[in-house]
Amino acid sequence: MNSYEVNFDGLIGPTHNYGGLSHGNVASKSNALKISYPKQAALQGLEKMQFIRSLGLPQGVLLPHQRPHLPTLRALGFAGSDKKIIQQASNSAPELLASCYSASCMWTANAATVSPSADSADGKVHFTAANLSSMFHRSIEHQGTAQLLRRIFADSSVFEHHDALPSGSHFGDEGAANHNRFAMNYGERGVQLFVFGRYAFRENKHVAAKFPSRQTYEASLAISRLHQLPSDSVVFAQQNPKIIDAGAFHNDVVSVANLNTFFMHEEAFVDKTRMQAELQEKFGDEELHFIEVPTDQVSLDAAVKSYLFNSQLIKRPNQDGLVLILPEESRENEHVFAYLESLKSLGTPIKDVRFVDVRQSMQNGGGPACLRLRVALTQSELDAVNSDFLLTDELFSTLSAWVERHYRDEVSPEDLADPALAEESFSALDELTQIFKLGAFYEFQK
Repeated sequence: MNSYEVNFDGLIGPTHNYGGLSHGNVASKSNALKISYPKQAALQGLEKMQFIRSLGLPQGVLLPHQRPHLPTLRALGFAGSDKKIIQQASNSAPELLASCYSASCMWTANAATVSPSADSADGKVHFTAANLSSMFHRSIEHQGTAQLLRRIFADSSVFEHHDALPSGSHFGDEGAANHNRFAMNYGERGVQLFVFGRYAFRENKHVAAKFPSRQTYEASLAISRLHQLPSDSVVFAQQNPKIIDAGAFHNDVVSVANLNTFFMHEEAFVDKTRMQAELQEKFGDEELHFIEVPTDQVSLDAAVKSYLFNSQLIKRPNQDGLVLILPEESRENEHVFAYLESLKSLGTPIKDVRFVDVRQSMQNGGGPACLRLRVALTQSELDAVNSDFLLTDELFSTLSAWVERHYRDEVSPEDLADPALAEESFSALDELTQIFKLGAFYEFQK
C-alpha cells in the first residue's frame, strides 16, 4: 500500500505581530516591537504550501487559533466587554495582551508529536498535543490544537489522540520540533528520535547557561509510552547546551531528518557518536546516512541566523534522492550558500536544494520547518483524513482571497490596543470556519 508524509502547515493568523515573547529565540527578540506585515506573512505561508504541493506531496492546512484569546485575559481577572478587556489589559498589563494576541500557533512543528501506525503497538496513528509550558504565550495553545486535530483526524479506529502532558517545568513538551523519525518507507516500521534539553528528575551534567532548555527527557519518555512505542525503536538524545545558548531553542534549528537521512550540525548533540550508533543498531541492516555540517564551514551563529537546518527535507514521489527546502536567508548567507553548493557534489541522498520566501515568519523566529507538522500516513489513513483540510488549487485560491479581504497590510505594537483589530480577526476567523465547514468552532462563536 502507498504511504506518504503529509505536511500540515499553519495558516498564519491575522494578528501576526512581533511581540518578542520567546526568550532564547534570537530572531524573535531582535525584531521585537517592529512593524509586522500580516497579509504578506499569510500569503508567503500559502505560497510555501502550494510549492510543496507542486512537488507532488499531499499538503494539509491547520487553522489559526482565536486571537486575541480573551478567555485567557478573563481567567486572569479582566472583566467586562471585549473592548473593555482589551483596554484594561493594554493599560495595566500590555505584556499579557501581547501574549494573547500572538500568532505563534502558525509554527505547527510545535503543535504535537505524531507517531505513525507502523510504529505503534495498537496500529493507530497517535497524536499528543504539546503543552508548550516553557513560554506563557504558547502554553495557551494546546487545547485549541487538540480540538483541531480531533476534527481533522476524527476516525477513532485509525487515529488516537492524547491530551497534552501535565503543565509545569518537569514535563515541558515542545512537540515535533524535537522529534525525528527514520524509516525506509513511510508505511514501514521505523525508529523515532526524541531530543531533549535537560532532565527534570535527575542531575544534569550538561546545562544551558543563557537560555532555557525547553524539552525535558521525562516529557519525551512519557510521549513514547502514550504512543505505545517499543523500546527497540526509540532513541533519546540530549541536545548540546552550547547549541541552545547559541539560539537553537528547538532541535529543528540544528537538524532535520527524513527516511534514512539525517542532516545535522556537527555540534548538535551532547554525544552524537552514541546517538548515531544506537540509531543505526535499532534501524537494522539498511544504512542510515548522517550528513554532518562542520563548524569550520558553517558556524553556530550562521546556522541559527540562516536557519539552514530549519528546512524541509522531502522525498518527491517516484524520484531518487531528497530535496532540501530552505529559507531565502540561507541563500543570502555567504558561508551557508557555499556549503550548499558543495553539498550537491558530496554524493549524499540530498540531490537538490530549493528556496522559499517566508521572511515574515523568519523575522519572528520560524523557518520552513517550523511552519509544518509532518504526519506519515498510509493510503487508507489518508483517505480517513477530513479532506476539507487538504490543499487543492481551489482551496489555495479561496484562502488567498480570504487573506486579501481580511488581513491588514501592517500591524504595529500600538495596534494591539485597538479593539478594532480584535473585531477584524474574529470576523476573519468566522468566515474561515465556513470555508472549512467547522460550524461554531472558536470560543467567540459560542
